[in-house]
Formats: sequence, C-alpha cells, structure tokens
Amino acid sequence: MSKILIGRYVPGNSLVYKMDPRGKLLVTILFIFIIFLANDWVTYAIITIFSFLAVAATKLKAKVFWDGVKPLIWLILFTSVLQLFFTTGGQIYWNWIIFTISSYGITNAIYIFIRFTLIILISTVMTVTTMPLEIADAMEWILTPLKYVKVPIDKIALVMSIALRFVPTLFDETLKIMNAQRSRGADFNNGGLIKRAKAITPLLVPLFINSLETAVDLSTAMESRGYRDGANRTRYRILKWSKYDLYELAYFIILVLLLLVFRTK
Repeated sequence: MSKILIGRYVPGNSLVYKMDPRGKLLVTILFIFIIFLANDWVTYAIITIFSFLAVAATKLKAKVFWDGVKPLIWLILFTSVLQLFFTTGGQIYWNWIIFTISSYGITNAIYIFIRFTLIILISTVMTVTTMPLEIADAMEWILTPLKYVKVPIDKIALVMSIALRFVPTLFDETLKIMNAQRSRGADFNNGGLIKRAKAITPLLVPLFINSLETAVDLSTAMESRGYRDGANRTRYRILKWSKYDLYELAYFIILVLLLLVFRTK
C-alpha cells in the first residue's frame, strides 16, 4: 500500500518536470483516446515505443513505474483472460461449453493487456512528475468553459486538490494502523479471502475516525486563514507555458500522425 503512486509526487529535474501541468494533463487524456486508434501490431509497437520514450524522459528508475502498474496487474490480467475465452473469430484452437480460444481471442487479449498497461504508464508519468496541487490547477483550467453554464468550477477544483493531497496520507494512515495491529498479533496476509477480509474490517473504524479528524482540522485551518466560499481569490501558483511544452506538442503530433499512417483500414 505504501508503494501505490496515486497522488504521489516523485521529485526530479528532467525535461518532463519542466513542462506545464496543463499540457501534461491534456496529453495524458488525449493519449487515452488515441490509443484506441491502434488496431494492429505495427501501431501498437509505435505507441509502445512512444510510451517508453515518455518514461525514459522522466529519468526516474523503472521500479517507480513498475510500482504504478503492479497494484492493477491482476485486474489487467483478468480483463485479458475474459477477452481470451469469450472472443470468437478466426481459427478455433479450443472450445468447451461457453469458453473458446481462437486466434482473434488471443490477439484481442494481448491488445487489451498492452492497452491498459500503457495507459497506466502514461498516467504514472503525469502523476509522479506533477505535484497534486498543480494537477488540480490544470483540471480547473480545462474545466473553465463550464463556468458559462454555471458549473461551480472553483468548488470542484478545491475538492479535487484536497482529494489528491490526502489520498497518499490516507494510505499512510492505513499502513500505520495495520502495523499497530500487527504488533498486537493481527494477521493480514495468511488465510483465505474471507478470513483476510475479516482481518481488514477492524481497520475501518480507526481509519474513518482519523479521516473525520483530518477533515475537521482542515476546515478549521481554512476558516482561520480567511477562506470564504464564492469569494474571488488570487493565485499563488501561476501556470505558464514554456518552450518545453513545444516538445510535448511535437511528441503528440508525431504519435498521432504515425498512428494514422500505419493504422490498417
């Protein structure tokens, strides 16, 4: 749990760190959409190469990104297995009742595995190289047009920034409670699924209480610093586009062009 990278920022000084968080967030969102343009081995190879180029540009250890993929690896494998046994078409290699292994099923299972893994990798690139508050500011900037339809963008941005900031804190508190209960003889790793679920249940009450106490302390701190809902607010962090964002734009344009050129009809 301490290795989960949701909302965690890893300090660094590479090219990716110098890019504007708005650009990184936009490219990440658009990447999730354009990955569905890949429909053969060539296009998947292209998008895989570009994904690893983005990972290499961070100059972080490969273990950082493996820690980002590892918590979801079983979900990715489960989704791939569903594609393997329930997708029909092409040459049939094995069939039993409703389960079928075919050439299309094998291909789709591999594609799904690559697709989900690359999405997690690119998302990890953004989260580990961008501070949570910068991500919240970027989200607020992207959602700005919704102000014209009376959507409370400021409140949404505040909730997102608080959530991103305290997700790692919540994981750390959970780990502390688990270690405290382990010292008292609790066992979270052995036994069947039901036994392990019952062992985790006692964590919920102290974790819930700690979360409420943190929320109360945060609200008190915000009020003491003069926070007022709906008031016009100035910004301490000013986001600015720079020359480094041109590399990001070129990266995205080249990727899209290659996918369109080599994509099979």
